[in-house]
Amino acid sequence: MAPPTLPDDVISEKTVCVMDASGEVGSALVRRLLRRGYTVHAALHGEYEIIEGLCCNNKKLRVFQADPLDYHSIINALKGCSALFYSFQPPSDHPTYDEYMADVEVRAAHNVLEACAQTETIEKVIFTSSVTAVIWADDRNSTPSDLDERNWSDVNFCRKFKLWHGVSKTLAERTAWALAMDRGVNMVSINGGLLMDPNSLSLSNPYLKGAAEMFENGVLVTVDLNFLVDSHLSVFHLSSSYGRYLCFDNVITSNQDAIRLANMLLPPSQSPPALTPSLDDDTRVYQQRISNKKLNKLMMDFTSEVEVEIK
Repeated sequence: MAPPTLPDDVISEKTVCVMDASGEVGSALVRRLLRRGYTVHAALHGEYEIIEGLCCNNKKLRVFQADPLDYHSIINALKGCSALFYSFQPPSDHPTYDEYMADVEVRAAHNVLEACAQTETIEKVIFTSSVTAVIWADDRNSTPSDLDERNWSDVNFCRKFKLWHGVSKTLAERTAWALAMDRGVNMVSINGGLLMDPNSLSLSNPYLKGAAEMFENGVLVTVDLNFLVDSHLSVFHLSSSYGRYLCFDNVITSNQDAIRLANMLLPPSQSPPALTPSLDDDTRVYQQRISNKKLNKLMMDFTSEVEVEIK
Protein backbone atom coordinates (compact mmCIF):
# COMPACT_ATOMS: atom_id res chain seq x y z
CA MET A 1 0.00 0.00 0.00
CA ALA A 2 1.32 3.47 -0.89
CA PRO A 3 2.12 5.92 1.90
CA PRO A 4 -0.36 8.81 2.27
CA THR A 5 0.10 12.06 0.39
CA LEU A 6 2.42 14.34 2.29
CA PRO A 7 0.87 17.36 4.03
CA ASP A 8 1.84 20.91 3.10
CA ASP A 9 1.87 22.26 6.67
CA VAL A 10 5.63 22.49 7.06
CA ILE A 11 6.70 25.91 5.83
CA SER A 12 10.26 26.81 4.83
CA GLU A 13 12.12 30.01 4.04
CA LYS A 14 14.80 28.30 1.95
CA THR A 15 15.43 28.79 -1.76
CA VAL A 16 15.56 25.79 -4.09
CA CYS A 17 15.95 25.32 -7.83
CA VAL A 18 13.78 23.12 -10.08
CA MET A 19 15.17 22.22 -13.50
CA ASP A 20 13.57 21.56 -16.04
CA ALA A 21 10.52 23.24 -14.52
CA SER A 22 8.48 23.06 -17.73
CA GLY A 23 8.04 19.27 -17.60
CA GLU A 24 5.28 17.36 -15.80
CA VAL A 25 7.45 16.50 -12.79
CA GLY A 26 9.19 19.89 -12.66
CA SER A 27 6.04 22.00 -12.84
CA ALA A 28 4.33 19.83 -10.19
CA LEU A 29 7.35 20.24 -7.90
CA VAL A 30 7.26 24.02 -8.38
CA ARG A 31 3.61 24.18 -7.31
CA ARG A 32 4.17 22.00 -4.25
CA LEU A 33 7.33 23.82 -3.13
CA LEU A 34 5.65 27.22 -3.46
CA ARG A 35 2.76 25.98 -1.30
CA ARG A 36 5.29 24.93 1.33
CA GLY A 37 6.73 28.45 1.42
CA TYR A 38 9.95 27.92 -0.52
CA THR A 39 11.38 30.50 -2.85
CA VAL A 40 11.72 28.62 -6.13
CA HIS A 41 14.09 29.22 -9.02
CA ALA A 42 12.22 27.66 -11.94
CA ALA A 43 14.85 26.86 -14.56
CA LEU A 44 13.30 26.37 -17.99
CA HIS A 45 14.91 25.16 -21.19
CA GLY A 46 11.86 26.13 -23.23
CA GLU A 47 8.16 27.01 -23.00
CA TYR A 48 8.82 30.00 -20.80
CA GLU A 49 5.14 30.80 -20.32
CA ILE A 50 4.09 27.51 -18.67
CA ILE A 51 5.29 28.18 -15.12
CA GLU A 52 4.37 31.85 -15.28
CA GLY A 53 0.83 30.94 -16.30
CA LEU A 54 0.48 28.57 -13.36
CA CYS A 55 2.03 30.77 -10.70
CA CYS A 56 1.70 34.35 -11.92
CA ASN A 57 2.36 37.19 -9.45
CA ASN A 58 3.95 34.85 -6.92
CA LYS A 59 6.76 36.82 -5.30
CA LYS A 60 8.54 33.61 -4.29
CA LEU A 61 8.90 32.41 -7.88
CA ARG A 62 11.84 33.40 -10.07
CA VAL A 63 11.99 32.12 -13.62
CA PHE A 64 15.31 31.46 -15.35
CA GLN A 65 16.11 30.48 -18.91
CA ALA A 66 18.64 27.67 -18.36
CA ASP A 67 19.94 25.40 -21.10
CA PRO A 68 21.38 22.21 -19.55
CA LEU A 69 24.11 22.33 -22.19
CA ASP A 70 25.00 25.89 -21.17
CA TYR A 71 27.03 25.66 -17.95
CA HIS A 72 26.87 29.39 -17.17
CA SER A 73 23.07 29.55 -17.44
CA ILE A 74 22.85 26.68 -14.92
CA ILE A 75 25.20 28.50 -12.53
CA ASN A 76 23.01 31.59 -12.79
CA ALA A 77 19.85 29.66 -11.92
CA LEU A 78 21.51 27.95 -8.93
CA LYS A 79 22.74 31.15 -7.23
CA GLY A 80 21.55 31.28 -3.62
CA CYS A 81 19.81 27.87 -3.76
CA SER A 82 20.21 25.20 -1.09
CA ALA A 83 19.01 22.33 -3.30
CA LEU A 84 18.35 21.34 -6.89
CA PHE A 85 15.54 19.11 -8.18
CA TYR A 86 16.77 18.01 -11.60
CA SER A 87 14.94 16.18 -14.37
CA PHE A 88 15.87 16.03 -18.03
CA GLN A 89 13.38 17.01 -20.74
CA PRO A 90 14.28 16.26 -24.40
CA PRO A 91 14.26 19.50 -26.43
CA SER A 92 11.12 20.19 -28.45
CA ASP A 93 13.05 19.98 -31.73
CA HIS A 94 14.19 16.41 -30.92
CA PRO A 95 11.60 14.80 -28.61
CA THR A 96 12.56 11.18 -29.36
CA TYR A 97 15.20 9.05 -27.64
CA ASP A 98 18.10 7.73 -29.72
CA GLU A 99 21.91 7.58 -29.61
CA TYR A 100 22.10 11.34 -30.11
CA MET A 101 19.68 12.07 -27.25
CA ALA A 102 21.64 9.76 -24.96
CA ASP A 103 24.73 11.87 -25.61
CA VAL A 104 22.79 15.08 -24.97
CA GLU A 105 21.38 13.80 -21.67
CA VAL A 106 24.82 12.67 -20.49
CA ARG A 107 26.36 16.06 -21.28
CA ALA A 108 23.48 17.79 -19.52
CA ALA A 109 23.94 15.65 -16.39
CA HIS A 110 27.67 16.42 -16.39
CA ASN A 111 27.07 20.18 -16.66
CA VAL A 112 24.40 20.20 -13.96
CA LEU A 113 26.45 18.25 -11.41
CA GLU A 114 29.57 20.29 -12.16
CA ALA A 115 27.57 23.49 -11.65
CA CYS A 116 26.21 22.16 -8.35
CA ALA A 117 29.76 21.34 -7.22
CA GLN A 118 30.77 24.93 -7.94
CA THR A 119 27.77 26.43 -6.10
CA GLU A 120 28.69 26.72 -2.42
CA THR A 121 25.10 27.04 -1.20
CA ILE A 122 23.94 23.71 -2.69
CA GLU A 123 23.39 21.16 0.08
CA LYS A 124 21.56 18.46 -1.86
CA VAL A 125 20.73 17.37 -5.40
CA ILE A 126 17.62 15.29 -6.13
CA PHE A 127 18.27 13.69 -9.52
CA THR A 128 15.29 12.25 -11.40
CA SER A 129 16.19 9.07 -13.26
CA SER A 130 14.13 6.09 -14.39
CA VAL A 131 13.37 2.46 -13.68
CA THR A 132 14.75 1.83 -17.19
CA ALA A 133 18.19 2.51 -15.70
CA VAL A 134 17.65 -0.55 -13.48
CA ILE A 135 15.77 -3.33 -15.25
CA TRP A 136 17.53 -4.12 -18.54
CA ALA A 137 20.16 -6.88 -18.63
CA ASP A 138 20.71 -10.20 -20.38
CA ASP A 139 20.66 -12.31 -17.20
CA ARG A 140 17.64 -10.80 -15.40
CA ASN A 141 15.52 -13.97 -15.58
CA SER A 142 18.28 -16.02 -13.92
CA THR A 143 18.56 -13.61 -10.98
CA PRO A 144 16.79 -15.19 -7.97
CA SER A 145 16.15 -11.98 -6.03
CA ASP A 146 13.93 -9.01 -6.87
CA LEU A 147 15.46 -6.04 -8.66
CA ASP A 148 16.11 -3.02 -6.49
CA GLU A 149 18.31 0.08 -6.26
CA ARG A 150 21.50 -2.00 -6.43
CA ASN A 151 20.79 -3.10 -10.01
CA TRP A 152 21.84 -1.24 -13.13
CA SER A 153 20.76 -1.69 -16.73
CA ASP A 154 23.37 -3.12 -19.10
CA VAL A 155 24.05 -0.39 -21.66
CA ASN A 156 25.35 -2.85 -24.28
CA PHE A 157 22.17 -4.92 -23.90
CA CYS A 158 20.07 -1.77 -24.30
CA ARG A 159 21.96 -0.72 -27.41
CA LYS A 160 21.61 -4.18 -28.94
CA PHE A 161 17.80 -3.98 -28.68
CA LYS A 162 17.60 -0.21 -29.30
CA LEU A 163 16.26 0.50 -25.83
CA TRP A 164 17.38 4.12 -26.11
CA HIS A 165 15.48 5.36 -23.06
CA GLY A 166 17.38 2.83 -20.96
CA VAL A 167 20.69 3.81 -22.58
CA SER A 168 20.10 7.50 -21.97
CA LYS A 169 18.89 7.22 -18.37
CA THR A 170 21.59 4.72 -17.37
CA LEU A 171 24.51 6.68 -18.82
CA ALA A 172 23.23 10.02 -17.52
CA GLU A 173 22.66 8.72 -14.01
CA ARG A 174 26.04 6.97 -13.90
CA THR A 175 27.68 10.20 -15.06
CA ALA A 176 25.88 12.15 -12.34
CA TRP A 177 26.88 9.67 -9.63
CA ALA A 178 30.51 9.66 -10.77
CA LEU A 179 30.70 13.45 -10.61
CA ALA A 180 28.80 13.64 -7.32
CA MET A 181 31.21 11.25 -5.64
CA ASP A 182 34.26 12.90 -7.18
CA ARG A 183 33.17 16.46 -6.26
CA GLY A 184 31.60 15.63 -2.91
CA VAL A 185 28.05 16.58 -3.94
CA ASN A 186 25.27 15.19 -1.74
CA MET A 187 23.04 13.54 -4.35
CA VAL A 188 20.03 11.25 -4.18
CA SER A 189 18.31 9.76 -7.24
CA ILE A 190 14.65 8.92 -7.80
CA ASN A 191 14.21 6.17 -10.40
CA GLY A 192 10.60 6.52 -11.46
CA GLY A 193 8.31 4.11 -13.28
CA LEU A 194 6.05 5.00 -16.19
CA LEU A 195 4.49 8.35 -15.27
CA MET A 196 0.69 8.10 -15.27
CA ASP A 197 0.12 11.67 -16.33
CA PRO A 198 -2.48 12.36 -19.07
CA ASN A 199 -0.13 14.83 -20.76
CA SER A 200 2.59 12.23 -21.33
CA LEU A 201 0.64 8.97 -21.68
CA SER A 202 0.75 7.62 -25.23
CA LEU A 203 1.85 4.55 -27.14
CA SER A 204 4.85 6.54 -28.40
CA ASN A 205 6.23 7.11 -24.88
CA PRO A 206 9.90 5.99 -25.11
CA TYR A 207 9.68 4.34 -21.68
CA LEU A 208 7.37 1.72 -23.22
CA LYS A 209 9.91 0.29 -25.68
CA GLY A 210 10.17 -3.31 -24.49
CA ALA A 211 6.93 -3.09 -22.46
CA ALA A 212 5.94 -6.67 -23.31
CA GLU A 213 9.21 -7.97 -21.88
CA MET A 214 8.83 -5.75 -18.80
CA PHE A 215 5.36 -7.19 -18.26
CA GLU A 216 6.44 -10.83 -18.58
CA ASN A 217 9.47 -10.20 -16.34
CA GLY A 218 7.30 -8.65 -13.59
CA VAL A 219 8.93 -5.22 -13.79
CA LEU A 220 6.34 -3.13 -15.67
CA VAL A 221 5.66 -0.45 -13.07
CA THR A 222 3.82 2.87 -13.10
CA VAL A 223 3.79 5.90 -10.83
CA ASP A 224 1.20 8.57 -10.09
CA LEU A 225 2.44 12.15 -10.41
CA ASN A 226 1.53 13.08 -6.83
CA PHE A 227 3.32 10.01 -5.47
CA LEU A 228 6.40 10.89 -7.53
CA VAL A 229 6.41 14.45 -6.17
CA ASP A 230 5.96 13.16 -2.61
CA SER A 231 8.95 10.90 -3.15
CA HIS A 232 11.12 13.82 -4.23
CA LEU A 233 10.10 15.85 -1.19
CA SER A 234 10.74 12.96 1.17
CA VAL A 235 14.33 12.38 0.02
CA PHE A 236 14.91 16.14 0.01
CA HIS A 237 13.72 16.74 3.57
CA LEU A 238 15.18 13.71 5.31
CA SER A 239 18.91 13.88 6.00
CA SER A 240 18.90 10.08 6.27
CA SER A 241 18.12 9.68 2.53
CA TYR A 242 20.96 8.27 0.47
CA GLY A 243 21.70 6.61 -2.85
CA ARG A 244 19.01 5.51 -5.29
CA TYR A 245 15.28 5.00 -4.73
CA LEU A 246 12.98 3.02 -7.01
CA CYS A 247 9.71 4.94 -7.24
CA PHE A 248 6.43 3.32 -8.31
CA ASP A 249 2.99 2.71 -6.81
CA ASN A 250 1.58 0.11 -9.18
CA VAL A 251 2.88 -3.08 -10.80
CA ILE A 252 1.25 -4.47 -13.95
CA THR A 253 1.18 -8.24 -13.38
CA SER A 254 -2.06 -9.51 -14.97
CA ASN A 255 -3.46 -9.44 -18.49
CA GLN A 256 -6.43 -7.44 -17.25
CA ASP A 257 -4.08 -4.76 -15.83
CA ALA A 258 -2.08 -4.73 -19.07
CA ILE A 259 -5.24 -4.30 -21.15
CA ARG A 260 -6.40 -1.41 -18.97
CA LEU A 261 -3.02 0.28 -19.39
CA ALA A 262 -3.10 -0.25 -23.16
CA ASN A 263 -6.56 1.34 -23.35
CA MET A 264 -5.29 4.37 -21.39
CA LEU A 265 -2.46 4.79 -23.89
CA LEU A 266 -4.83 5.03 -26.86
CA PRO A 267 -5.89 8.50 -28.07
CA PRO A 268 -9.47 9.49 -27.05
CA SER A 269 -10.66 9.28 -30.65
CA GLN A 270 -9.54 5.66 -31.00
CA SER A 271 -11.71 2.91 -29.59
CA PRO A 272 -9.97 0.05 -27.77
CA PRO A 273 -9.78 -3.13 -29.84
CA ALA A 274 -12.23 -5.90 -29.07
CA LEU A 275 -10.69 -8.54 -26.82
CA THR A 276 -10.42 -12.10 -27.99
CA PRO A 277 -11.98 -14.62 -25.57
CA SER A 278 -8.55 -16.07 -24.80
CA LEU A 279 -7.19 -12.71 -23.63
CA ASP A 280 -10.32 -11.71 -21.80
CA ASP A 281 -10.39 -14.98 -19.85
CA ASP A 282 -6.65 -15.19 -19.20
CA THR A 283 -6.27 -14.96 -15.43
CA ARG A 284 -2.53 -15.53 -15.28
CA VAL A 285 -0.60 -13.29 -12.91
CA TYR A 286 3.11 -12.78 -13.41
CA GLN A 287 5.30 -12.61 -10.33
CA GLN A 288 6.42 -9.13 -9.31
CA ARG A 289 10.22 -9.02 -9.49
CA ILE A 290 11.01 -5.47 -8.48
CA SER A 291 11.01 -3.83 -5.04
CA ASN A 292 10.55 -0.27 -3.77
CA LYS A 293 10.74 -1.12 -0.06
CA LYS A 294 13.57 1.34 0.51
CA LEU A 295 11.49 4.30 -0.69
CA ASN A 296 8.29 3.24 1.08
CA LYS A 297 10.10 3.04 4.41
CA LEU A 298 11.64 6.49 3.89
CA MET A 299 8.30 8.05 2.99
CA MET A 300 6.62 6.56 6.05
CA ASP A 301 9.46 7.92 8.21
CA PHE A 302 8.99 11.37 6.70
CA THR A 303 5.21 11.31 7.10
CA SER A 304 5.65 10.36 10.77
CA GLU A 305 8.20 13.14 11.29
CA VAL A 306 5.90 15.74 9.75
CA GLU A 307 2.97 14.60 11.92
CA VAL A 308 5.13 15.00 15.03
CA GLU A 309 6.15 18.54 13.98
CA ILE A 310 2.52 19.51 13.37
CA LYS A 311 1.46 18.28 16.82
